Parts: sequence; C-alpha cells; structure tokens
Amino acid sequence: MKRPTLKSLKEKADTMEIDDAYRWLISLSEEYGEPVKKLADKYYKRLELIKKEEERLLAMSSMELEAYDKGYCFIGGIDEAGRGPLAGPVVAACVILPKGCLLHKLNDSKKLSATVRDQLYTRIKAEAISYGIGIVENYIIDDINIYEATKKAMELAVNCMKTRPDFLIADAVEIKVDIPQRAVPKADQNSISVAAASILAKVTRDRIMEKLDEKYPGYGFAKHKGYGTREHIAAIKEKGLCPIHRRSFTRSFV
Repeated sequence: MKRPTLKSLKEKADTMEIDDAYRWLISLSEEYGEPVKKLADKYYKRLELIKKEEERLLAMSSMELEAYDKGYCFIGGIDEAGRGPLAGPVVAACVILPKGCLLHKLNDSKKLSATVRDQLYTRIKAEAISYGIGIVENYIIDDINIYEATKKAMELAVNCMKTRPDFLIADAVEIKVDIPQRAVPKADQNSISVAAASILAKVTRDRIMEKLDEKYPGYGFAKHKGYGTREHIAAIKEKGLCPIHRRSFTRSFV
C-alpha cells in the first residue's frame, strides 16, 4: 500500500475538528515519524489558541451568567455608535445571544478591524435569539441633545425586538423601559451581549454613512463616518453644512 504523503495527511486533517485532527495525527506520528509529529504540534497550537479564546469569552460572559443564575432567560446587551460625530444619526442595538454562545473574536467593535466586524455582524444576526436596531437622526439630536437621543435610540432598539429581553446590560446608560437593567461602564469590553450590540450598531451606522456619502459627496462620509477629522472640518468650511450635519455640534467652526 502506498504510503500517504504529508500533504495528503494535512488535507484530511483539515476536514476534521481540530481536536480530532490532533489526536489522529499523534496516533500516526510513531509510524510516520517526526514530520507528522510536527504537523500534529501545529494543530495542538491551534487548539490551545481556541481554548484561550473561549476562556476570554467565558470571562466576558460573567454578567450574563450572573443574570442566568438569578432566573433571567433573555439577557439583552445594549450599545450605541455615533455619539461623537459631527454628522449622521446615532444608532443603538440590543442583542440577545443564546446561552453558551461563544463567537470567536467577539469584542468591543472599536477593537476590531472592519473586516472582522463585518464577519461578526453576519454571524451575530444569524445566531442571536433576537436583536433590534434603533436609529435617531441628526435633527432630533439637535432638538433633544445627544445623551437623550442615545437613550431614545436604545429604547427604540429594545422595543422593536421580536423576543423582548427580561434583563438588560447597557454601557453606562439606563433607559426608560420596564425591564430590570444593569448599567456598567465599558460594558462593551466586559459583556458578550453588549459587545455583540456594539458591532451591530457600528456596522449599521457605518453602512448608513457610506450611503449618505453617495447622496452628499465631497465631505468624505464613507471614510470618516461623520467624525470631526481635519478633512471633514475643511470640507465643511469650504462647502458649508449639508442636511445630515448636527448643527449643535458644528457651531464653533461654521
């Protein structure tokens, strides 16, 4: 019988779960020698990275686990994107993840690349028990102020969910909904459901700003997403304000 090549062994291992592949390769290493053992070591290192990532995510699940222990079943994490920009809406999201859901790479949206955010956005929407998005436009921000507009966006996000949360974890903001809640500073770094909400809010808002860039060209909205970059401020001074600018944020240089 023809001896399998290292390449063929790797191809077969790649079709298996990583822990199964590691055990299988180790079982072959005595017969096939050091090259197969080295290949097995690569799968072991991958397995260790996966375990480390799952430990990180379990640590991020501590607030959710506490809520489950108290008898709550549908823990919603809430976060927002767009409190600081000079233009565009503020967007909030609320996400209920299944108990035990560990989405690898999940983190505060600001710590992730756009590519990873987009990948997680799709996975979160597919795996969430329920999610909601709330959007408050720039003219309402000017009317009621950004803090109140942020709370309004969060309330809209919760109130449009198909499955209503029975407990909420929010990033340092309490909202007016009849649901027990816990407001925690930096919750997007310390709660998996809030981190998931931060990603939905961020990606949703970024895509809105990319579409608005087509409607209002010349300001660079697709690039800076409405934040007060030097490029953006220079464009405002040259072109003036457009309909999506927050007048209450731009008075100092217009």
